[in-house]
Amino acid sequence: MVTPTAAHPENSPDELVEEVDSLGTVLRLVTRRQMRAEALWHRAVFIAVRSSTGQLLIHQRAMTKDVWPGWWDVAVGGVVSPGESWEQAAERELAEELGVSGVELRPLGTGAYRDNEVKLVAACFEAVCDGPFRYSDGEIIETQWVALKDLGSRITQDSFLPDSIALILPRIGL
Repeated sequence: MVTPTAAHPENSPDELVEEVDSLGTVLRLVTRRQMRAEALWHRAVFIAVRSSTGQLLIHQRAMTKDVWPGWWDVAVGGVVSPGESWEQAAERELAEELGVSGVELRPLGTGAYRDNEVKLVAACFEAVCDGPFRYSDGEIIETQWVALKDLGSRITQDSFLPDSIALILPRIGL
Protein backbone atom coordinates (compact mmCIF):
# COMPACT_ATOMS: atom_id res chain seq x y z
CA MET A 1 0.00 0.00 0.00
CA VAL A 2 1.24 3.48 -0.86
CA THR A 3 1.17 5.82 2.11
CA PRO A 4 -0.68 9.13 1.67
CA THR A 5 2.52 10.99 2.49
CA ALA A 6 4.42 9.30 -0.32
CA ALA A 7 1.55 9.51 -2.79
CA HIS A 8 0.50 13.07 -2.00
CA PRO A 9 2.88 15.68 -0.60
CA GLU A 10 -0.14 17.75 0.44
CA ASN A 11 -0.74 15.16 3.18
CA SER A 12 2.83 15.27 4.48
CA PRO A 13 3.61 16.50 8.00
CA ASP A 14 5.37 19.53 6.45
CA GLU A 15 2.40 20.52 4.25
CA LEU A 16 1.28 24.08 5.00
CA VAL A 17 -2.30 24.57 6.18
CA GLU A 18 -4.24 27.60 7.29
CA GLU A 19 -4.79 28.03 11.00
CA VAL A 20 -8.17 29.73 11.40
CA ASP A 21 -10.30 30.98 14.26
CA SER A 22 -13.57 29.26 15.18
CA LEU A 23 -15.37 31.33 12.52
CA GLY A 24 -12.96 30.31 9.74
CA THR A 25 -10.95 33.53 9.50
CA VAL A 26 -7.38 32.74 8.42
CA LEU A 27 -4.80 33.63 11.10
CA ARG A 28 -1.55 32.23 9.72
CA LEU A 29 0.06 29.30 7.92
CA VAL A 30 1.34 26.38 9.99
CA THR A 31 2.57 22.90 9.12
CA ARG A 32 0.15 19.99 9.16
CA ARG A 33 2.35 18.46 11.87
CA GLN A 34 1.90 21.56 14.08
CA MET A 35 -1.83 21.72 13.36
CA ARG A 36 -2.26 18.11 14.47
CA ALA A 37 0.14 18.32 17.45
CA GLU A 38 -1.54 21.41 18.86
CA ALA A 39 -5.09 20.59 17.65
CA LEU A 40 -5.30 23.97 15.92
CA TRP A 41 -8.43 25.21 14.19
CA HIS A 42 -8.28 24.63 10.41
CA ARG A 43 -10.61 24.44 7.41
CA ALA A 44 -11.91 21.14 6.03
CA VAL A 45 -14.51 19.83 3.61
CA PHE A 46 -16.87 16.88 3.96
CA ILE A 47 -18.71 15.33 1.01
CA ALA A 48 -21.55 12.86 1.59
CA VAL A 49 -21.71 10.61 -1.48
CA ARG A 50 -25.14 9.17 -2.20
CA SER A 51 -26.14 6.62 -4.82
CA SER A 52 -28.93 7.33 -7.29
CA THR A 53 -31.12 5.12 -5.06
CA GLY A 54 -30.31 7.17 -1.93
CA GLN A 55 -27.77 4.93 -0.20
CA LEU A 56 -24.81 6.55 1.54
CA LEU A 57 -21.24 5.60 0.70
CA ILE A 58 -19.20 4.93 3.83
CA HIS A 59 -15.51 4.13 3.86
CA GLN A 60 -12.79 2.81 6.12
CA ARG A 61 -9.77 5.08 6.44
CA ALA A 62 -6.25 3.85 5.85
CA MET A 63 -4.06 2.98 8.83
CA THR A 64 -1.62 5.68 7.66
CA LYS A 65 -4.03 8.56 8.35
CA ASP A 66 -2.73 11.12 10.85
CA VAL A 67 -5.97 11.15 12.85
CA TRP A 68 -8.42 8.29 13.49
CA PRO A 69 -6.57 5.68 11.37
CA GLY A 70 -8.67 2.67 10.42
CA TRP A 71 -11.95 4.28 11.50
CA TRP A 72 -15.04 4.42 9.30
CA ASP A 73 -16.37 7.67 7.85
CA VAL A 74 -19.70 8.84 6.43
CA ALA A 75 -18.05 11.44 4.18
CA VAL A 76 -14.97 11.83 2.04
CA GLY A 77 -13.00 15.01 2.40
CA GLY A 78 -10.04 16.57 4.06
CA VAL A 79 -8.06 19.67 4.93
CA VAL A 80 -8.48 22.71 2.68
CA SER A 81 -5.22 23.90 1.10
CA PRO A 82 -4.07 27.51 1.59
CA GLY A 83 -6.00 29.86 -0.69
CA GLU A 84 -8.33 27.09 -1.89
CA SER A 85 -12.09 27.72 -1.98
CA TRP A 86 -14.49 25.30 -0.31
CA GLU A 87 -15.69 24.11 -3.73
CA GLN A 88 -12.17 23.64 -5.09
CA ALA A 89 -11.23 21.60 -2.02
CA ALA A 90 -14.36 19.42 -2.32
CA GLU A 91 -13.70 18.77 -6.01
CA ARG A 92 -10.04 17.93 -5.29
CA GLU A 93 -10.91 15.58 -2.43
CA LEU A 94 -13.51 13.70 -4.53
CA ALA A 95 -10.92 13.23 -7.27
CA GLU A 96 -8.13 12.20 -4.89
CA GLU A 97 -10.10 9.86 -2.65
CA LEU A 98 -12.66 8.34 -5.04
CA GLY A 99 -11.33 9.12 -8.52
CA VAL A 100 -14.52 11.07 -9.27
CA SER A 101 -14.70 14.36 -11.17
CA GLY A 102 -17.40 16.40 -12.87
CA VAL A 103 -20.03 15.50 -10.28
CA GLU A 104 -22.39 18.24 -9.08
CA LEU A 105 -21.71 19.28 -5.49
CA ARG A 106 -24.76 20.42 -3.54
CA PRO A 107 -23.76 22.74 -0.67
CA LEU A 108 -25.12 21.67 2.73
CA GLY A 109 -23.73 24.58 4.74
CA THR A 110 -20.81 25.14 7.06
CA GLY A 111 -20.23 24.38 10.70
CA ALA A 112 -17.60 24.07 13.38
CA TYR A 113 -16.52 20.97 15.27
CA ARG A 114 -14.23 20.65 18.27
CA ASP A 115 -13.04 17.76 20.42
CA ASN A 116 -9.75 16.63 21.99
CA GLU A 117 -8.36 15.51 18.61
CA VAL A 118 -9.45 18.19 16.16
CA LYS A 119 -10.81 21.70 15.83
CA LEU A 120 -12.19 22.55 12.43
CA VAL A 121 -14.53 24.73 10.44
CA ALA A 122 -16.00 22.71 7.60
CA ALA A 123 -18.06 23.18 4.49
CA CYS A 124 -20.34 20.23 3.84
CA PHE A 125 -21.51 19.01 0.45
CA GLU A 126 -23.51 16.19 -1.05
CA ALA A 127 -22.80 14.45 -4.35
CA VAL A 128 -24.82 11.80 -6.17
CA CYS A 129 -22.63 9.25 -7.90
CA ASP A 130 -22.90 5.49 -8.40
CA GLY A 131 -19.22 5.07 -9.27
CA PRO A 132 -17.08 3.47 -10.40
CA PHE A 133 -14.65 4.56 -7.72
CA ARG A 134 -10.84 4.37 -7.65
CA TYR A 135 -8.88 4.60 -4.40
CA SER A 136 -5.52 5.49 -5.88
CA ASP A 137 -4.30 7.88 -3.16
CA GLY A 138 -4.10 5.18 -0.48
CA GLU A 139 -6.38 6.97 1.99
CA ILE A 140 -9.30 4.52 1.75
CA ILE A 141 -9.18 0.80 2.58
CA GLU A 142 -12.71 -0.06 1.47
CA THR A 143 -16.15 1.39 0.80
CA GLN A 144 -19.66 0.14 1.35
CA TRP A 145 -23.12 1.38 0.42
CA VAL A 146 -25.47 1.66 3.40
CA ALA A 147 -29.20 2.34 3.42
CA LEU A 148 -29.96 5.36 5.60
CA LYS A 149 -32.34 3.27 7.71
CA ASP A 150 -29.41 0.95 8.57
CA LEU A 151 -26.82 3.63 9.25
CA GLY A 152 -27.64 4.08 12.94
CA SER A 153 -26.99 0.43 13.77
CA ARG A 154 -23.83 0.45 11.66
CA ILE A 155 -22.46 3.47 13.55
CA THR A 156 -22.89 1.64 16.85
CA GLN A 157 -20.98 -1.41 15.53
CA ASP A 158 -17.80 0.33 14.31
CA SER A 159 -15.73 3.40 15.17
CA PHE A 160 -16.86 6.32 12.99
CA LEU A 161 -15.32 9.78 12.75
CA PRO A 162 -17.15 12.04 15.19
CA ASP A 163 -16.61 15.24 13.19
CA SER A 164 -18.34 14.05 10.03
CA ILE A 165 -21.08 12.35 12.08
CA ALA A 166 -21.75 15.68 13.84
CA LEU A 167 -21.60 17.84 10.73
CA ILE A 168 -22.91 15.65 7.88
CA LEU A 169 -25.67 13.48 9.35
CA PRO A 170 -27.95 16.35 10.46
CA ARG A 171 -27.53 17.95 7.03
CA ILE A 172 -28.68 14.84 5.16
CA GLY A 173 -31.74 14.32 7.34
CA LEU A 174 -30.42 11.96 10.02
